[in-house]
Amino acid sequence: MNDYYAVLGVARDASQEDIKKAYRRLARKLHPDVNPGAEAEEEFKRVSQAYDVLSDPQKRRSFDLGSDPFASGGGAGYGAGAGFSFSDVMDAFFGAGAPGGTRGPRSRVQRGQDALVRLDIDLAKAVFGSEEELTLETAIGCARCGGDGAEPGTGRETCPICRGAGEVQQVQRSFLGQVMTSRPCVNCQGYGSNLTDPCHDCSGDGRVRTRRNLKLKVPAGVDTGTRIQLTGEGEVGPGNGPNADLYVEIRVVNHETFTRRGDDLHCSVELPMAAAALGTTLKLSTFDGMQDLEIKPGTQSGEVHTLRGLGVTHLRHGGRGDLLVHATVQTPTRLTEEQRELLQQFAALRGEERPEGRLAPANKGLFGKLRDAFKEK
Repeated sequence: MNDYYAVLGVARDASQEDIKKAYRRLARKLHPDVNPGAEAEEEFKRVSQAYDVLSDPQKRRSFDLGSDPFASGGGAGYGAGAGFSFSDVMDAFFGAGAPGGTRGPRSRVQRGQDALVRLDIDLAKAVFGSEEELTLETAIGCARCGGDGAEPGTGRETCPICRGAGEVQQVQRSFLGQVMTSRPCVNCQGYGSNLTDPCHDCSGDGRVRTRRNLKLKVPAGVDTGTRIQLTGEGEVGPGNGPNADLYVEIRVVNHETFTRRGDDLHCSVELPMAAAALGTTLKLSTFDGMQDLEIKPGTQSGEVHTLRGLGVTHLRHGGRGDLLVHATVQTPTRLTEEQRELLQQFAALRGEERPEGRLAPANKGLFGKLRDAFKEK
């Protein structure tokens, strides 16, 4: 297939006026009356043939799509010497929405991009839920141009390069022949038109950045890593396009007293040796206020006391976890003489003046404890 643009010495996006001027210039130079000879006559025929194709809008469009009306065999085709549009082939296999196969100018109105923000909350808010206020840096529609992107009173002009198509075509040679590919027009970025005067506030984007406040309801039971989706609360898209979604990722700050494990809360309570031996009732400050904790006589270090329903609210169903209190028995380190004498008397009464050590497994599991219990019986 001949390259008629090269024959006339014009660009592929040349206007009809440019094509006519190039033809007249070459015709005056190569016309047989001015320049006799076989070579000049042959060249004049090629120039006339190129002008015949490019001066006719319909023939020119067919040529741009890979068809040469003067090629041997005539018409368009996929045989030797005929060009074809790679975009048309992609459309045939994958549809017009295939990558690189979208036809026509792209819209200036697009959906915004989703955003992710992180929110730190304390453990009490994770237990019961809360309402938080977020301050966001986001994009909103431009009030000056209404999202159009053009300065009020102005408009758009058709791109002179792609003539409103939003894409330009390029012919390349390959083993299949001449392959025509399409790419977005760099002059108009694929929009097909350019703003004559971009909006002075948004610079043609149709949106401006601002700071806004948003109230967020944090459900009870959230944990670190929980993401809350707020549909349509993200930034506005270019050209005042649809709002994106906003995702809020929760991080629960560590508490100085309570540790969370799943939906249960754990804490430790220190017991004097006498209180652990005799038993007592303690007042504990919890997220639900002051609670009574009954310490049974003979409580050992490591024993766990459970307060039902005082843990974290279950996120996806009703009810709450438990509060587990781990007992730690404190042994006195400083004794008065009177206290020492009383403890010695106590040890004598229990026969513990010289106790014998008894080795036990370091980590005795549930089945080991059950086995020992049966042995004692």
